[in-house]
Amino acid sequence: MKHFASWRLGEHISIVLLLFGFTINAQEIFTRKDSLHGSLRFERTCFDVLRYDLNIKINPHEKSIVGFNDITFKITENTTKIQLDLFDNMTIDSIVFDAKKLTYKREFNAVFIDFQKPLIKDSEQKLRFYYSGNPLIAKHAPWDGGFVFDKDSSGKDWIGIAVQGTGASLWFPCKDSQTDEPDNGASIKVAVPNGLMNVSNGRFIGQEDMKNGDTRWDWEVKNPINSYDITINIGDYIHFGENYKGLDLDYYVLRENEAKAHTQFEQVKPMMDCFQSKFGTYPFAEDGYKLVETHYLGMEHQSAVAYGNKYQNGYLGSDLSGTGIGLLFDFIIIHESGHEWFGNSITSKDIADMWIHEGFTCYTESVFLECQYGYEKAQQYINGLKRNIQSDKPIIGQYGVGNEGSGDMYYKGALMLNTIRHIINNDERWWKIVLKYSETFRHKIIDTPTVIAFFNQETGLNLTPIFNQYLKHKELPNLIVNLDKKNRLSLKWSTDEPNFEMPVEVIINGKNKRIQVTNQSIKIKEKIKHGFGGKNFNTNKFLYQFAIRP
Repeated sequence: MKHFASWRLGEHISIVLLLFGFTINAQEIFTRKDSLHGSLRFERTCFDVLRYDLNIKINPHEKSIVGFNDITFKITENTTKIQLDLFDNMTIDSIVFDAKKLTYKREFNAVFIDFQKPLIKDSEQKLRFYYSGNPLIAKHAPWDGGFVFDKDSSGKDWIGIAVQGTGASLWFPCKDSQTDEPDNGASIKVAVPNGLMNVSNGRFIGQEDMKNGDTRWDWEVKNPINSYDITINIGDYIHFGENYKGLDLDYYVLRENEAKAHTQFEQVKPMMDCFQSKFGTYPFAEDGYKLVETHYLGMEHQSAVAYGNKYQNGYLGSDLSGTGIGLLFDFIIIHESGHEWFGNSITSKDIADMWIHEGFTCYTESVFLECQYGYEKAQQYINGLKRNIQSDKPIIGQYGVGNEGSGDMYYKGALMLNTIRHIINNDERWWKIVLKYSETFRHKIIDTPTVIAFFNQETGLNLTPIFNQYLKHKELPNLIVNLDKKNRLSLKWSTDEPNFEMPVEVIINGKNKRIQVTNQSIKIKEKIKHGFGGKNFNTNKFLYQFAIRP
């Protein structure tokens, strides 16, 4: 292969060495393995997944999986080869198409499958992928991907999975890319030892005694679903639920926690009322809504939200905002359910744009508070989250290599949205825009430029420099405040992003003013009577997210 190197000058300098298959930048190293996972080569774009039908047996004692996935797909470009994915520690037993075994080549976690005859554009195809093995076990789920094999207090097996970011191909063969969801849903059939049940996404459609000491639990998903959202939850669960205003609410918890769950899960009803009023109807009503108790903290598994907050308010009993207001709600119920709208319904094409999931969902926490307790408490909470911002690197990661950006995508992302709300300065209009955003991109896969274009169009403002500053640079905008010898004030923004323009709410000599500030110094007519602070001059950082530098 020809040795090719390219340099990109900017915030980071990166080198691409195709010969050796890795990328280097000032902060992180990316490999050929990362590119195979995160990029869109022809072998991925030449087909569209229509459906997964997963049929497996999980052995808790051996911590193993054996079974198959029927993958139905439509050809979008003529091809004789496609890429699927399965972690390389798992065994491929065979791949069968038209009753014949196919040949394939493995490269890291990618599986390149060859077909004997060309697959023709617009044709619908189906293959069966047999596999087995011991999937990776997570040490700190949900922050590292893998299975969780545990025991409940009675000594019975309690098993879960969380693979966001790591990839669903950790445990089943699939097209492991957020760019493609099975348009016609999925079925998940999981056989487990008698005395246990498995809870997966969608609707329970039946169970079957396998006559070998196992029972298979069958679930059906009607809607498109992210591959990382497909889940299993194995345990000695009890089930309760109800129909609330036409939506089925189902809960699966360990037997010992039934009473606590009945009380704690009452928060779901006002949450649904709030979120449906602000973001539109629940996106997966055909599949119902579930909370499923897990050993790990939580995860937004579509229509089967993982819950491990130990039946207490806050984040494991603590308040992330430091205001005390975070103890008014169960963080995992509200946050992970918010993902049903932002992350599961609206999905980013690349995990580099995960702020589209996490920034909007972090914002839903304050939305719930505003619905329940009013604007002031919601603003106190979201502003309290500023203490968690690290400003360590940009929120947007590197595209095409399975790279998430900074964890600031949560708090800084939410505060950016709160800032834009106050730039608009019209709450009736803001909530209409948020609702339209949620409904416009319902069940769609999008990227950052699409989000920015939408908000520019709906507001009539050029918000691009604002989005770019918060998302593509690690530093907050700095408000430069100067006072000359005559006590005349001047303001300007210092930003990485050019042509930055954003209003600020200030108090000058006891009077509130809204001033449009740019990268060019703006002089204020009024003289400051007695220097900075108090009623002489102050800014309202309650409404906006920025830093002040005199």
